[in-house]
Amino acid sequence: MSPRSARSPEPIDVPYEPPQLARANGIDICYDVFGYSDAEPMVMIMGLGAQMIHWDDDFCRELASNGFRVIRFDNRDIGLSSKMAGGKPFTLYELAKLRFLGTPVSAPYKLSDMATDVVALLDVLRIRSAHVVGASMGGMIAQEMAITYPERLRSLTSIMSTTGNPRLPQPSRAVSLLLLKPQPTGYEAFLERFKQTWLFLRVGSFPDDEARDLDRAERTYARGLSPAGVGRQLRAILASGSRKERLATVTAPTLVIHGKIDPLVHPAAGRDTAASIPGAKLMMVDRMGHALPISMWSLVIDAISRHAHGAKLQQPLQANARRAG
Repeated sequence: MSPRSARSPEPIDVPYEPPQLARANGIDICYDVFGYSDAEPMVMIMGLGAQMIHWDDDFCRELASNGFRVIRFDNRDIGLSSKMAGGKPFTLYELAKLRFLGTPVSAPYKLSDMATDVVALLDVLRIRSAHVVGASMGGMIAQEMAITYPERLRSLTSIMSTTGNPRLPQPSRAVSLLLLKPQPTGYEAFLERFKQTWLFLRVGSFPDDEARDLDRAERTYARGLSPAGVGRQLRAILASGSRKERLATVTAPTLVIHGKIDPLVHPAAGRDTAASIPGAKLMMVDRMGHALPISMWSLVIDAISRHAHGAKLQQPLQANARRAG
């Protein structure tokens, strides 16, 4: 599927609730909200080392304008949410032992704990169930939610993510080195790394995004860096293993979105995710790497919105099928 032509997003006027902290699952979680209070709730889960603002403000406003109360938040160990403790920096040696010997990775917490964070945040907000959208590691957390807390999901959208199936193609050594390279904490060095990282992840030229990268980097830096936290999140991913078999129990109407040229999470991972979840729909996107460029927003937002609004029709059918079975 091809993205629509590039365009700069026009400002959309929806209500906005500024960032605040919620005490949930024993930690502080920073979140904000776009959209009307009576709209269908949709919680957005970001990926490894990415703050909630990587769900771009305008992306969230446009999604909210489609009839959703969009809630984004900082995962534990990132942004303005609580920082955890423990866990040594992950090494290539540990990665090699995991890949070739199956040696387990130790971690202070796992993706299941991060899924419980999301459920606890929904409890604080008095939201019984929500549409759940996750990107990359956020997709893994969303999958874990769908497995463990099925009653809390109205629908699931997993973007550029994976089941954790060890048989899938793994990132190249060059990509692994990029992931494991220590994050610079100096201002200028961080800005340059941010720019280079997103040029790599987007794959190709996206001028609208390149024009925003400096502002995005400065906002990220101002909200605070947590290199140790990123390392603990990486350990959580690797220590959590495969969800492939357990995903067969997922009942939430599911949409899987994946880029055809993703350099970090192989396109086969998107296909594997869709194949592992009963009834899941798969959307493979031309020219999409491991990012959501502005020129692809309309395509992705339309797909998420149609899927979430259509979930009301799918859920009774699935419930009847389960009873019949």
